[in-house]
Amino acid sequence: MITRRHLLACTAAASLLATAGPWGRALAQAAVPAPEATAFVTRLGSALVGIIDGPGTYDDKKRRLQPLVEAAVDVEGLARFCLGRYQRTATPPQMQEFTQLFRAVLMNNIFGKIGEFQGVTFTPTTTIARDGGTQVGTLIKRPNQQPNTVQWVVAPIAGAPRIIDVVAEGVSLRLTQQSDYAAFLSRNNGDVSALIAAMRNQVGR
Repeated sequence: MITRRHLLACTAAASLLATAGPWGRALAQAAVPAPEATAFVTRLGSALVGIIDGPGTYDDKKRRLQPLVEAAVDVEGLARFCLGRYQRTATPPQMQEFTQLFRAVLMNNIFGKIGEFQGVTFTPTTTIARDGGTQVGTLIKRPNQQPNTVQWVVAPIAGAPRIIDVVAEGVSLRLTQQSDYAAFLSRNNGDVSALIAAMRNQVGR
């Protein structure tokens, strides 16, 4: 139910939809300049590759990856976006727990794929400034696999660039995740507590 599509959303989903609430309005007011967005994504990619391909145990790499992802990705904004219209019916405690579980699912998916991203290289291609976000294109290469095109969508959050979406081969991963959550909630009468229970099971809580 909670898919593995979270992975690319924070390691590499592109025009962004205007969202309800102050988060969506804030994105529409400004964009990260293209050179700054490109430099941000390049630094992030280099740091990720450095950790994954560098020395240390699996647990060492997990400890080093988590703060990097936390600093680079707008996890709370992604959580709200992916819950979509159902956040209007969620209580504050439910929103708090959902966001915590969303973060845990995100991290588990990244940590579970560390081995698959060894030897990855990426090259920036074209950066496009759009209303609501700056889209940085990259070409991702993995050993013995076909290259993939990935666009990282960057927006200013609390005065700093953050990743708010990734478009992998033309598919917005946050829109896909939002659709997955909406489908689950539709099958469960819009009960956010059911989604939270499923996420607890997924992360073993």
